[in-house]
Amino acid sequence: MHPVVPALVESAPLTVADVLPRAVAAGLVGPDRPVAGFLDTAGVLRAVEGLRAAFSGVPEVLHTFAAKACPLVPVLRLMAAAGMGCEVASPGELRLALAAGFPPGRIVLDSPVKTEAELREALELGVAVNADNLAEVERIARLRRPDCSSVLGLRVNPQVGGGAIAATSTATEHSKFGVALRDAGAAERVADAFARHPWLTRLHVHVGSQGCPLPLIAEGVAAAHRLAAAVDARVGERRVTGLDIGGGLPVNFADDRVTPTHAEYAAALREAEPALLDGRYRLVTEFGRSLLAKNGFLAARVEYVKDAGGRRVALTHAGAQVATRTALLPDAWPLRVSAFGPDGRAKTSAALRQDVAGPLCFAGDVVAHGRELPELAEGDWVVLHDTGAYCFTAPWSYNSLPRPAVHGYRAGDGAGVVFATVREAQPVEEILRENGLDHADALLDGPGGTAG
Repeated sequence: MHPVVPALVESAPLTVADVLPRAVAAGLVGPDRPVAGFLDTAGVLRAVEGLRAAFSGVPEVLHTFAAKACPLVPVLRLMAAAGMGCEVASPGELRLALAAGFPPGRIVLDSPVKTEAELREALELGVAVNADNLAEVERIARLRRPDCSSVLGLRVNPQVGGGAIAATSTATEHSKFGVALRDAGAAERVADAFARHPWLTRLHVHVGSQGCPLPLIAEGVAAAHRLAAAVDARVGERRVTGLDIGGGLPVNFADDRVTPTHAEYAAALREAEPALLDGRYRLVTEFGRSLLAKNGFLAARVEYVKDAGGRRVALTHAGAQVATRTALLPDAWPLRVSAFGPDGRAKTSAALRQDVAGPLCFAGDVVAHGRELPELAEGDWVVLHDTGAYCFTAPWSYNSLPRPAVHGYRAGDGAGVVFATVREAQPVEEILRENGLDHADALLDGPGGTAG
């Protein structure tokens, strides 16, 4: 039985101001549940619809969801039910995708460092695989059976340069990803690999996402399009049948506007290479952040407030464990923060310059520096906006803090909100097991060790 996609409610989208008071009243957050993530089901589905509409004129395209952006089985199942495929980059993500119901033929494995066991599993399942390098192509040649149904590709690095954030720019001169195309002889070696292996039929390229402007992303995709034609010319027949153009759409974290849009992305591709979307190549996309980020928020309780150096500091339960990039690279990954009272309603008192800090034991655990916010007090709530991707769904276990609960929400009858638990808050007992409780005596003197 195929899962049923929730019907989109035609009313105005729910806002945080609609949702948080009801979450407080329902006990989803409170003194004993001081932090939780929330995902807008209808917003996610609208984003998927927008992506599909942007490529509606392309004859063949598989839109995959990048599992790393939100590796929660209920979210992945929602994406599968909405007709998406899934891009995975590890054995764990592959198992999550399968558990969520994605058919193997709609899964793409992109990890840059795959073991033979990982490759063998993917090939036996029929999962599409993008080799990261030419050595991996030869490894696949050894492992692949003649009846293998996997679509097989090779990742290339067009070396078109980086964006504003180095860590998310994957097409730089020295990037660890793919075959560096501008290196001497690289394009010829790629063409030779396609000539030797008729089962190699796809090129994969990904320039980066956050901080990368659309013209840069489009330039990289256009380079892969040109390479496909060169490969076919070298082989002497049609060999490249698909282009995996990755993800790469940055997200606006400054306000509520969705910009750039998937439609603007498609337009940039057409401008860079008019033939790119004409249907000659079956396309694969791998969007994650652009589908989820603006459809999620974090709510965290203010546990204490104090003054330091003439500035108010609000100590909350949301820090680097759920917004890691923001705490470690605040200039590159700033998040909007809003203030709400104990009942979850927006505060309207006079603004005060404040820091919003988290619960971890290092000085950089601050998610907002010197923000003008209504004066926060013990028991208030802060909301971190646009955190539906790569935040509460990929927590950092520093200080062994438990992973927060995650709840989906949608509009109910009238002015109501319907919640659904996506992930329970992690119990402390699970933290103990993850940290070796079953082997507590392993390092003490006595029997039980393993001889080497």
